[in-house]
Amino acid sequence: MYIEELGHDGASGGGEEEESPRVSKIALLSAKRAVVGVGARVLFYPTLVYNVLRNKIQSEFHWWDPVDEFLLLGAVPFPNDVPLLKQLGVHGVITLNEPYETLVPSSLYLAHGIEHLVIPTRDYLFAPSLGDICKAVDFIHENASCGKTTYVHCKAGRGRSTTIVLCYLVQYKEMTPASAYEYVRLNRPRVLLASAQRQAVQQYYHLRVKKARIPASLNYPVLKSSVLLSARNFVAFDESTFVVVTKSDLEGYNDGDSGMHNVGNSIWAELSVVYKVQFAGQAAIARLSYFYLRCRALSEKSLPDKVMGSDSCSLEAEQLGAGHPHLLQGVAVNL
Repeated sequence: MYIEELGHDGASGGGEEEESPRVSKIALLSAKRAVVGVGARVLFYPTLVYNVLRNKIQSEFHWWDPVDEFLLLGAVPFPNDVPLLKQLGVHGVITLNEPYETLVPSSLYLAHGIEHLVIPTRDYLFAPSLGDICKAVDFIHENASCGKTTYVHCKAGRGRSTTIVLCYLVQYKEMTPASAYEYVRLNRPRVLLASAQRQAVQQYYHLRVKKARIPASLNYPVLKSSVLLSARNFVAFDESTFVVVTKSDLEGYNDGDSGMHNVGNSIWAELSVVYKVQFAGQAAIARLSYFYLRCRALSEKSLPDKVMGSDSCSLEAEQLGAGHPHLLQGVAVNL
């Protein structure tokens, strides 16, 4: 939808001047896609024959290569490759070719019990959309979770299909885009990404992977004591006495303002300190109650025993107090 701002005299307020560069950019992109599309159609069969000859002549020129336990990356398959893929345990195929460069129909895959996901993507300079990448990565992960192999291919198994494989590796194998690319090159040396394909991997990594990962310090923001306590030193407490505030609860309050960001960090730190103080206080009270009951039970014995019991209680209290800096000692909080 395009909205023009009208001036007092009813004339438009320069909307056409702002719109013209955008229209020119869209027209240029459309022309680029058209030219590349024509070139890709012309070069498809010559390059396909070239790849087949290299595969026949050079033993290291594989038609497909395994890049993970349940993931194959390669070139466009022929109909006679489908039974072989089935023997390799392939239960899913992702095709990134356009219709004119697809050699195996979906019906043939389905006849061999292989699911077929088609994501038509123009060759050479273009990459799948973010939505298509997410769909393909989820498809691979669902198969891998069931122990099923997925074959991802484009025409030569270099650019478009590598984009999908890299996005899967950065999400489910905890790799960075750079390390994932080097890892794939070790298994398939001739992979090569265009600029748009590299940008697509980076975009996927930042939008879906990095934002989804929560630092471990946020999952356990309170238990940061330098002293490791044994299981018998932990005391159960009522969870209803405190409120857990996650970092996401502090977001949205003017994220661009660094002052508000510092305030959020300070609030998070103070909540952590308060929780530490509460935990230490409840543990100390429980310890004191235990010593009081024990000393009271010992006081019913003879006087020598009573004196010995009192000394032993004092000794244990001193040892426990020295062993844990948060128990039986004052807790100072600097605000």
